[in-house]
Amino acid sequence: MTMLLLAVIGVVSVAGLSYSPALLERCLFRPYWLLPRRQYSTLITSGFMHADFGHLFFNAFTLWSFGGVVERAMGSVRFIFLYAFGLAVSDAGTWLSHRRDPAYASLGASGAILAVLFASVIYHPTGSLYILPLPVPIPAPLFAVGYLAYSWYAARYLHGRVNHDAHFSGALAGLAFVAVTDPGAWRRAIWLLTN
Repeated sequence: MTMLLLAVIGVVSVAGLSYSPALLERCLFRPYWLLPRRQYSTLITSGFMHADFGHLFFNAFTLWSFGGVVERAMGSVRFIFLYAFGLAVSDAGTWLSHRRDPAYASLGASGAILAVLFASVIYHPTGSLYILPLPVPIPAPLFAVGYLAYSWYAARYLHGRVNHDAHFSGALAGLAFVAVTDPGAWRRAIWLLTN
C-alpha cells in the first residue's frame, strides 16, 4: 500500500505541476469555501497534490522512509486507515484554523504522512534515517521533533500553498491512532526509550 500511495501521489502531483495547472487549482483545499461551495472532494484531492516539486519530494521521501516500516508493523488494512485518519484529522485542524480566511488555500499529503511518521516513532523508537548530505544517521524521534519544529516555524512565517498547519494535527492523529488500535506498542516504545 505504501508503494501504491507513493505512485498515486507522484503521478497526480507531477500531472498537476507539469501539465495541468487547472487540475492543481481544482484540488486546492479552501477551508473558507468548504461548506458554502460544497467543495468536499478537496478534503481528499488536496492530499494527493503538491504545491511544488520540493514539497512533493520531501513528502514522498518521508512516506518512503517510514511507510513500509509502519505497514509491516500494523498490516496493510490498518495502515490505510491510519493514512485516511491522518488526512481527515489534519483537514479538520486546517479547517478550524483557516475557516474564516477566504484567501487561504493549501495542498499536500503532509498531515497523513505525519501520522505515518509519528506512528513509526512509536513502533520503532530506536530507528534512524539518513538525510543527504548529512553523513550521520538521525534518530527517528529527533527527526520527528525537528520536522514539527520546522512546521511550527513555517506555519507562522512562510506563505504559500504548503499546508504546514496539517503537520501538527497529523502527528497527533498518528499518535492517537496507535494508542487506540495498539496500546501495547506505546508500552514497548516507552520501555525501549527509558531502559
